[in-house]
Amino acid sequence: MIKFDEEQIIANGEIIYSQRAKIEAIADRIFEEGFDLLLFTSSGGSQAMLDPFAFYIRHMSRIPVENRLSADLLLNDCNRITKNSVAFLTSKSGDTGETMEAAKWLKDQGVRIISIVGKENSPLEAISDACVVYGEGRPQELVLYLLIGRILYRNGDFPDYPQFADELKGLAYALAQVRKAADEKCRKYALDYCKEPYNIWVGSGDLWPTAYSYSMCVLEESQWIRTKSVSSPEFFHGTLELLEDDVCMTLLLTEGPTRVLDERVKAFAERHTGKLTCFDTKDYDLPGISDRFRQYLSPVVMAAVLQRISKNIEEITGHSLDIRRYYRKETY
Repeated sequence: MIKFDEEQIIANGEIIYSQRAKIEAIADRIFEEGFDLLLFTSSGGSQAMLDPFAFYIRHMSRIPVENRLSADLLLNDCNRITKNSVAFLTSKSGDTGETMEAAKWLKDQGVRIISIVGKENSPLEAISDACVVYGEGRPQELVLYLLIGRILYRNGDFPDYPQFADELKGLAYALAQVRKAADEKCRKYALDYCKEPYNIWVGSGDLWPTAYSYSMCVLEESQWIRTKSVSSPEFFHGTLELLEDDVCMTLLLTEGPTRVLDERVKAFAERHTGKLTCFDTKDYDLPGISDRFRQYLSPVVMAAVLQRISKNIEEITGHSLDIRRYYRKETY
């Protein structure tokens, strides 16, 4: 396997898990101080990382929740925000422009800000009421599994949280095994489809943000590969008409409550294109994780799988994932 260091992956996960007590204390303070809304807002792939947790809250509780891109939020695209709201923002750099503007605007409204960032002493950390710095830790979602899981537990919506959180100690190890199991398929996928002129990516529920962000932030932004992403329920309202035998389509299947929507797409696509690839989180073992918790982990499992496409496609195309023409290269 190219660019794979299992020991480093496990060590990175430990960076986050070692902060479990701090993260849970932040969650306890949020719950005890009370709130009228939980808001998830950031930009690009960072928003996509947040979105599944709004999905889980909607499906597991009656807690009021909203998720909005920061650029939309700044145009008053959420009319439920008050001084009693709590906002969660994330940024790898800690200085993403639109995210920072949203943070300042929220601060002016009296909203409590909880941030998750990759670098210490960032502008986003400075403006936040509480911050978790994950550094080289992966997956960043682990912070939110502990933070949001604890809030749901305190609200009486997730009684199994203590065991779930205990088992998350081994999440990085489990995801390293997923990477190993997925690599051969992902390398073949990269070889077969890295030069396709057009790609359709489909997902639903907690994996719709993954389909959207991978197609946008990796294939489009990092590899300049033309891609369309569409959610499984919306696929049948337009995109299905573009399927032909030689159209490349990639479907991500979740283990969450919307899986039936993915299976519907799969059954249709199998009849209409010879270039369908399905990545299904059910195909991968998660050692140390109880089966009943798998329904919450589809995003991180799929991220581990898709990372193996990224590592392989970078080598195959000779196009570094770090190359950009415009992003952070000029003003826009």
